[in-house]
Amino acid sequence: MAFVHGKSATFKLDNSSGTLVDYSAYLNDVSLSRSIETAETTTFGVSGSAKTYIVGLSDATFSISGLFDSAADATLAGVLGFATPLDFEYGPAGLTAGLIKYSGTCIMTGYNISASVGDAVQATADFQVTGPVTRGTWS
Repeated sequence: MAFVHGKSATFKLDNSSGTLVDYSAYLNDVSLSRSIETAETTTFGVSGSAKTYIVGLSDATFSISGLFDSAADATLAGVLGFATPLDFEYGPAGLTAGLIKYSGTCIMTGYNISASVGDAVQATADFQVTGPVTRGTWS
């Protein structure tokens, strides 16, 4: 197995002009969550006592969090509620050629900025993927 450290992760998101911007220098967490819905197909007279299912549609969401920066804030705040889906690219191990990259389009569903007297100002954003998530590699 080839385990990797998260320190090299990279994340890119379109700005309001449709240009991918690398936010990696501001982030300390990216979380991609994928799921598949299922539809129950259990019928009367099924032998045994277990339900049966079929595979349905896929879904994905992700969140990013890190340190507040006014330049990053200007572009992130500018795409909150943006009607056109945004392209994203996420490399959990970095962006070196041959490493895994997840990509697709998304809509920003939330953006939070929090300040605490004893800590650096934090920023988080949540996204809903629209369409498939593609697993590929950086070239």
